Amino acid sequence: MTAAAVDAVFPPIVPGRVHRWGGARLIVARARELRQVPPLSPAERRVVRGLRAWRQAEWTAGRLLAKRLVGEVVSAPADGVEILPRNDGSPRVVVGGSPMPALYVSISHTAGHVAAALAPEPVGVDLCEIDSADAVRRVADHFLSPEELSLVGRERPDAVTGAWALKEAAVKADRSGIFGAAPRGIPILGLRPPLLGGRRRAMVWRADDAALALVLAHPGG
Repeated sequence: MTAAAVDAVFPPIVPGRVHRWGGARLIVARARELRQVPPLSPAERRVVRGLRAWRQAEWTAGRLLAKRLVGEVVSAPADGVEILPRNDGSPRVVVGGSPMPALYVSISHTAGHVAAALAPEPVGVDLCEIDSADAVRRVADHFLSPEELSLVGRERPDAVTGAWALKEAAVKADRSGIFGAAPRGIPILGLRPPLLGGRRRAMVWRADDAALALVLAHPGG
């Protein structure tokens, strides 16, 4: 991968629209523009009541986007779609009270943006505000190998935050965690275009002032 490739910015993505990539559906929205409250089931309301006040708004916004995506592929009334947490906290789709194992969903939040992705295979989506680059640099040695650090570099904020978003989206698809050994087991082989090790497909966009990563992982990958 050349230095020029790293220097290229990630392609822009338009907030508020449903995009398709690699069989997945993806939507990112500006948090300030999401004022609608989705219909919540009794189980979802119980989850919300257990959250801190500041977390309730972003949790609800993420479900609003995820339910919009589910509604595009499943014939069900809006109040019949639930996005409920598994025991590990990752979201799952339930329609009419029945789990939908063939639909995978992922949700991400920052202070400024919310994103959701839906796919027929394990999927992870992550947002990282580009002005968080300094914070990401401070922990870069924990989630990037020396080879990856050399590839990504530390100078460009969009490259650094894009690498973080890629790793976070990948461990979400694997249902593991960003801290610990898991991120090191998913090598970044390229950044522009994104290329990950294993049977994974990845993409990174720029959504306003945030890096947005999507990772699809084959169930046996």
